[in-house]
Amino acid sequence: MAEPEIVALRAKLASWLRPADSRQRRLDFDAQGREYGIPADVTVEPVTANGLRAEWTVTPGASGDAAILYLHGGGYVIGSLDSHRHLVAEAGRAAGCWALALDYRLAPEEPFPAAVDDALSGYRYLLARGIAPGRVAIAGDSAGGGQVVASMVAIRDAGLPQPGCGWCISPWVDMEAIGETMTSKAAADPTVQKAGILEMAGLYLNGADPRSPLAAPLYADLTGLAPLLIQVGAAETLLDDAIRLAKLAGAVDVHVELQIWPEMIHVWHLFHRELKAGLRAIEAGGAFIRAHTTA
Repeated sequence: MAEPEIVALRAKLASWLRPADSRQRRLDFDAQGREYGIPADVTVEPVTANGLRAEWTVTPGASGDAAILYLHGGGYVIGSLDSHRHLVAEAGRAAGCWALALDYRLAPEEPFPAAVDDALSGYRYLLARGIAPGRVAIAGDSAGGGQVVASMVAIRDAGLPQPGCGWCISPWVDMEAIGETMTSKAAADPTVQKAGILEMAGLYLNGADPRSPLAAPLYADLTGLAPLLIQVGAAETLLDDAIRLAKLAGAVDVHVELQIWPEMIHVWHLFHRELKAGLRAIEAGGAFIRAHTTA
């Protein structure tokens, strides 16, 4: 029997409108995130990170010599600091460090590879602040989860040292939506469907090869990447993306931890205020970061 909390959340998601216009979807997604607010003990500091809008979230006792670089989800088309602030703050609390959320450029205005270029710029910003590479964790959800891996590949190829680790939440790493669960889990997933994935992929790629390694990390050489935590819900159409990513990374000796959470839906962490499993997943991510970013 399904947990009552996930049943209630599914009903809530079913009531949300999903406008076709991407501009309206951006406004709605941001408004939904703002509704959660942030706890009174969270400090938010807007900054400019190598020309990009960003913000620090800091919780009591957080270490300032370590940081999460957070890349929000939204299919590279929607999402912002507003949509994910409550998640980023809780991730920083769980990891015991400061968290920098990056407002990277979105498609269709700024298509691939703008998002990856911005993630690399954000990483350079942290290094320039004097934070040691091994004290940085790169985290993200959905498109941001795929962007975590792409940015780690870009970091390696730029000749920079790897971060301490990467945390991929419900990662989207297949621009062609050919994973088996894209079909087999379609009836179970309330938010991510093949048609929507392909629409966003088209806007992001803007004619680029859908198997470009920095757009679809399933086609990248992951040799030498830092340890990865991959979390995915059992009810996700993107379940197969996560499994294939873990297999690809593990095959080249990257340390990988794959967690498949029963009954959970796409980026259930966003709903941690009403879903205990969301908070537990964030705490697991924080524990992974602490274990792999020790001084």
